Parts: sequence; C-alpha cells; structure tokens
Amino acid sequence: MAFKPARASKGQAGPEHETPTAAPAAAPGLVPSPALPDGSPAVTSWLLRGKDGRLTAYAPGAGGVLRWTETHPGGPEWTGPELVAPAPGLGPRLTVVQGADGYVHFLALQQNTTAAGDPHYDVMHAVQYQSGRPVKDWSPLGTPYRDQQKAAKVGHPAAVVDSADNVWVFVRNAGGGLCARGQLSSGKWGNWKDLQGSGSYGTICASTAEEGRIDVLAPAERGVMRWTKGPGADEFEQLPDLKLQVANGSVSAQHTGEGRITFFWREADGGEVHAFRDELPAVPLGGDASGPVAVLRTPVDGHDCTLLAQRGPDGRPALAAYPTEAESAGAVWASTGEVCEGVPALATDAAGRVVLAAFGTDGRLRVTRQKTTEPGLALEPWGIV
Repeated sequence: MAFKPARASKGQAGPEHETPTAAPAAAPGLVPSPALPDGSPAVTSWLLRGKDGRLTAYAPGAGGVLRWTETHPGGPEWTGPELVAPAPGLGPRLTVVQGADGYVHFLALQQNTTAAGDPHYDVMHAVQYQSGRPVKDWSPLGTPYRDQQKAAKVGHPAAVVDSADNVWVFVRNAGGGLCARGQLSSGKWGNWKDLQGSGSYGTICASTAEEGRIDVLAPAERGVMRWTKGPGADEFEQLPDLKLQVANGSVSAQHTGEGRITFFWREADGGEVHAFRDELPAVPLGGDASGPVAVLRTPVDGHDCTLLAQRGPDGRPALAAYPTEAESAGAVWASTGEVCEGVPALATDAAGRVVLAAFGTDGRLRVTRQKTTEPGLALEPWGIV
C-alpha cells in the first residue's frame, strides 16, 4: 500500500507555522487540563462522533468536564469550550467512552468530606445522550469498599460499553486486583464484583470487540493481568498473565478483525510502541516516546488501515499508519503541528475524513483534517478553536 505520511498540503506552509492569533479568544476561566503534572494524559479517546455526525472533544477542567462541539457535521466551526457535568471534588483524570447508541459516558473519582469531617470516595458516572445537549448529572457508583481507608486506594476507573449498550466499570482495588461493576438490562447497576488478581500497579485498559467480547488488561509486577468476558457470558474469566513488562499508562486497544483485539503498549525499559494479538509475538512499531497512543481503524485510499497518534519526543503530535493487522509492514511516524499537552485524539468526521486533534500548551483545541484532494494522509493546515 502506498502510504503518504501526514504533512502539509502542497504549496502551503507546514501546520506548525500556523498563526494562533487568527482564532477567537477562548472563554475566560475555562481551561482544560489534558495532562497531569507529570505530563501523562489526564484523558484518552476524547474525540467522539455523535449520532448526528458532529464531533465533540472532551477534557477535564476545573469543576467538571469541558466540551467543544462541531457546529455542523464535518465542521469546520466549533462551539466551546463550555463547562458540562460540574461537580466538586472530582479527581484530575477523566474516562470517556461511547456506545453504539451514541451515548457518551463519563467516569471519574470523587473525594468529598462527610459532615463529620471524614473523607469519602466514590466512582462517579454521568452521561450525555446527544451531541451538544445537557449532560445528565453525576451519580455515585460507590467503590467496592465501605471502609474509606481502603476506598482511598481504589484506582482511576476504566470503562467500556458492551454490545447491549450497558456500561462496565473497572477499578484497581486496594489489594492490587480488579473489581468491576456493570449496568443491568434494566439500566440499573449491579453490585461490585471482585475479579481477583494481585500486584497491579498501573492504569487499566478495557476494550470490546464488535461481537461483544470484553477484554481488560492491568499491568502488574509479574507481567500483565488479563480478563475476558464473552458475548452473553455472565462472568469474567481471568486468563494467564501476559509475560510482558509494559510502561504504566501506555496500553491502548483497537478491534482489528472478527473476534480480534490488537493491544498497543510501550515496554517498561523503552519508549517504542509494540502491537500484540493473541498467540502472536509482539511487533515493534517505532515511535519512541511515552504515554499511550490514540488508535483509529479506517479506510485510507480503499485500504483497511490502523492509524496511531502520539505526543512525540519533541512534544508535537505524531501520526503513523499501516495496513490493519499487517504490523510487519512497519509504521512510519511523521510529526505535525505545535507542541501539545496530553495525548492527541483521532476520529473520522461526517465526511469520512480522518481528524487529528490536540490541546496546545495554551489550552486551546487544535484540529486538522485529511485532505480529500490528495491521496494518503495529507492533512489540512491546523485550525485553532
């Protein structure tokens, strides 16, 4: 497959030379926090397309979730930022997942103080039913523990939406194992379940395949713990650990074929991206950096491709692509745009174009789209929202 790396259009300056002053001023006080103090991302998979075809970007901000929404499907204009789902005491990290019904679910940890002055911890859930519409208020899901000293040790929630559009939430428990809580067919929530395990120290990665299988990975001291739940199954099954040492917070996943999920991570002692599927050896894909990659599976020039985006070693967004499940073809990384915070995001817009988005160091949303007048992944100049 002939693949053109991301680049500026012919005859135009590179996107990194775009002039920020051309964009309108951001709303005062509404500044996103896409990265934690250590530079790791506070949110991943934060660019989603609604049922009406409009893209929406989400990020944690002071007091709640910040949202930017396309004015029309395919853009280029956006509204935002606007503060949605405000709540006191939310942690700095945000999980965003979307179901086939288009609903967008938000998960976060919250710490409040009881009337007696004691800390109280909850996993919180909120939902947006339509693009640009109000978000239903946060509701507490509790934690697996009544004992708040143990509840304080619960990790940030990961989540997926299954084939029945029910949400499953996963947290690292106080013992380093995994606990899960899922929605029932009635929409109510079941009880917390202890999925066992021990020694987990990092960020959980949860994913789902199109036929409904759920896979959950949790980096641990002895490797990577893994659980799976088949379509229609009542319980999760713990599988043998993967004998890998992965960098904390670097695991991503993408459904890449019938019943197959490809996982991406960086090794604990190096920054190169690796891809892994069941019963196949891990394949290196270059991209020496840190943190997770954003993953998108989409046609490019009629070929089924997997696109990866990361914050490169120079701090700028970097994009790579290869034929889906043909990691042996290699991945060529190309940097674009300005220095960004957190991890970039990938999506396709209403016209089927690849969209790459990132937050600049000034907190402003940056967006570029695939050109339709050139083959490959030639990108338009970056716009600033």
